[in-house]
Amino acid sequence: MIFDYSDGDFIMPMGNSMGMDFDGNLHMRMGDNMSMDMETGNIHFTSSWKKNDESRGFSLFGKDKDKDKF
Repeated sequence: MIFDYSDGDFIMPMGNSMGMDFDGNLHMRMGDNMSMDMETGNIHFTSSWKKNDESRGFSLFGKDKDKDKF
């Protein structure tokens, strides 16, 4: 879950580049800490927006990212 500092709401990610807040507004990820409200075009400053493969702890190919690290 991503916190939206601009309006105090939370955004639920729906993939690597889209999310929806609790009011039903769609947000498009613009950067790690920025999204754009798709209805109004307003830029919102957010908490860190990780990519899906980073937040799950494994790669898209099913292998652990840290498997070969000591």
